[in-house]
Amino acid sequence: MSKLTRRSFVKLAGGAAAVGLAAGGAPAIANSHKHHVIVIGGGYGGAIAAKYIRMADSSIMVTLIEQNQYYYSCPLSNWVVAGFRNLNVQKWGYDGLKGHGVNVVHEKATKIDPVSKTVTIASGKTFKYNRLVVSPGISFRGIEGYDESATHMMPHAWKAGPQTTQLAKQLKAMKNGDPFIMVAPPNPFRCPPGPYERASLVAHYLKKHKPKSKVLILDPKDKFSKFGLFTGGWKKLYGYGTDNSMIEWVPGGEGGKVTRVDAKSMKVYTDLDEFSSSCINVIPAQKANMIAESAGLTDDSGWCPVNLETFESKLHAGVYVIGDASAANGLPKSGYAANSEGKVCAAAVVASLRGKPVPTPSYVNTCYSMISPDYGISVAAVYKFDPAKPEKVHSVSGGLSPSDAPDFIRKQEAMYNESWYQSIMSDTFG
Repeated sequence: MSKLTRRSFVKLAGGAAAVGLAAGGAPAIANSHKHHVIVIGGGYGGAIAAKYIRMADSSIMVTLIEQNQYYYSCPLSNWVVAGFRNLNVQKWGYDGLKGHGVNVVHEKATKIDPVSKTVTIASGKTFKYNRLVVSPGISFRGIEGYDESATHMMPHAWKAGPQTTQLAKQLKAMKNGDPFIMVAPPNPFRCPPGPYERASLVAHYLKKHKPKSKVLILDPKDKFSKFGLFTGGWKKLYGYGTDNSMIEWVPGGEGGKVTRVDAKSMKVYTDLDEFSSSCINVIPAQKANMIAESAGLTDDSGWCPVNLETFESKLHAGVYVIGDASAANGLPKSGYAANSEGKVCAAAVVASLRGKPVPTPSYVNTCYSMISPDYGISVAAVYKFDPAKPEKVHSVSGGLSPSDAPDFIRKQEAMYNESWYQSIMSDTFG
């Protein structure tokens, strides 16, 4: 893998961002709406797809169906859990998309019919489409004992919003000396480094406010994203690997897989042991959102197989699936990847409606993680689609934070994280 500098990454990211417009050429003047594109889901993928379709061709009518009035960003929501960020900073509205001519419908999509090319919403109204973009996010796979009522006692906080503040309140109320227990999910799941960033920031909180407590991570996996960078930061900041470590990670090979939870007694069980606390964060295994499953867009994996050149479903023509729900082999399930997929998808949709060839896409991902408020790490990569190898997107350039970076570099990375967040949210909702 070739070295990716910050300057070259920004340049390449800009090129990938422009693909949504490049495919369609100059925006058309809207005389009438010959085509209707419906987008389900107004997060990192869906919102950007809706916006870029309109930017590429304003003659296309775009309807975004999103049940929530506001979108709460998962990236940086771990800061809210750890008590040094307000959830309102994570809150974004849809006026910017409306300004681009996107018709925003705040109701839940309840049914997709790929045969009749219709989408039905909770009120019973039905919309007809020429192309459909589905970006619905995730649903959870079951852990024994973990049902809807259990989430109120053991919040997952893996969909930013009320659960985020709920977990923050439970952490604040936790007794000094109790462990903060995290049940990590198996692969694949939304935001691969997310659980370990959360564990890091919770450890930072405990170090300041509840020094007799520690973070206990029960993990079905034997390794995780940015493993060396995280464990290196934990050693430096939280004594990881010592008897006084504020973070204990139990991998699957050593009995870390949780098989059952009991919310009433606030206990979790592995094959080897049981653990209890007043604050337990259960992040279950994941799959594509239920509406994708009910529409027949998923396969046995629980995710939606797609053509990686366009993100059109392999199971239903005219339907495109982006973001966490897609089985985008080679790309992580991250906010930035969803943004990139949304732009590639927008270009493909516009080209399809115009009867034009689809441009060969490139994709970008970057991901920052915080180990403390002043200690950031990151990974970045540029990917290309190769028609000769269509089953997987391949990285052509990338970079990872150096393991031996000095403190000022870690602090710079933390600052870049906030800049990245403001930039991508402005791109998505501005």
